[in-house]
Amino acid sequence: MIKTAMILAAGLGTRMRPLTNDRPKALVEVGGRTLIDHTLDRLAEAGVETAVVNVHHFADLMEAHLAKRTSGPRIVISDERAALLDSGGGIAHAARLLGEAPIFVANTDVPWIEGETPALTALADLWDPDAMDIAVLLAARERSIGFDRPEGFERDAAGRLTHSNATDPMPPFVNIGVQVLKPAIVAGEGSFSIVPIWKRFAEQRRLYGAVMDGFALHVSDPAMREAAQARLAP
Repeated sequence: MIKTAMILAAGLGTRMRPLTNDRPKALVEVGGRTLIDHTLDRLAEAGVETAVVNVHHFADLMEAHLAKRTSGPRIVISDERAALLDSGGGIAHAARLLGEAPIFVANTDVPWIEGETPALTALADLWDPDAMDIAVLLAARERSIGFDRPEGFERDAAGRLTHSNATDPMPPFVNIGVQVLKPAIVAGEGSFSIVPIWKRFAEQRRLYGAVMDGFALHVSDPAMREAAQARLAP
């Protein structure tokens, strides 16, 4: 089982304004819970024991919120107050907190409704460090909302991924912002994206994906927050 996770929660959330004028995006509520609590609760269900959370935008508010949690993973803060480090830089900055074993890495802007198989279980079951360097959690495009851009993935029978920007038809699978990787593959200084690392492993045929059988809700802006709330309503 994967026992540690990194939650990327330091971003400015500019597309979510004005909701992020006084809080980080991860503290925006959807369906009665903050986005980061949706993520932490899913990680807890998957057996994660430690969650490293990076903070930058309204960092004090984030730390205060996390300190109030009484269940779920133990929270460890990776402080990025001095500079926002992007996805790759954030993971590299937190390396000493993450250890060497495979970890989940999760954004907070895609809560999901579970299907028959828990999504994180499907991802962990796919993970094979001998065959792959990164395994990504995907949703079928027709089982998601908020993924209107053509960017996505093709997936072969073994689960290997090929990135695609096709428009007619659009690629069948979308990335919902959760992956499994070994922290050591993300190395560097300062601010940098993990996307070039993904592309390198895709070229090496070592980027794989598991398709969830639930429904993914991409909360990218206030309008999509309202759409997600409607979908989550009892």
